Formats: sequence, structure tokens, C-alpha cells
Amino acid sequence: MKALSVREARGALSHLERLLEQEGEVVITRRGKSVARLVPLERKRPIPSHRALREKMPRLGVGSEALVREDRDGR
Repeated sequence: MKALSVREARGALSHLERLLEQEGEVVITRRGKSVARLVPLERKRPIPSHRALREKMPRLGVGSEALVREDRDGR
């Protein structure tokens, strides 16, 4: 954990992300008292592939073109 004063935090904004990666947590203080705590967000989950999503979907007994044709004819 790294503690920075408000003035130091303003000066460190350009490399604050790198500092968070190294330290894991940054506490910002004003006059020696903690006013904020910065922690990195959870890692983003990877986006599943379209193939994996399609494989999870149940198969229809009738093709979509037949369903669309049936819907159009019914109008």
C-alpha cells in the first residue's frame, strides 16, 4: 500500500495506473488523514467466442427461413 498526499497524487496522475499495478492499493491523504483509497478494478472477463455461444443454443427443428416465410405468409 502506498500513501500519497493530495498534491503528490495530482502530480502522479500520469503514472497512477502503473503505481496501482505495482502497489495494489493507493491511499490519498489530506493533512495526514486518509480521504480516499484507490484499488484496481477486477480483471475483465474474456468475451466468449460466437462459436461457444452458438453451441450452447438448442437446435430448432425447422430452419429460420421457413419460420420467416410462414410469418410473412400469415400477415
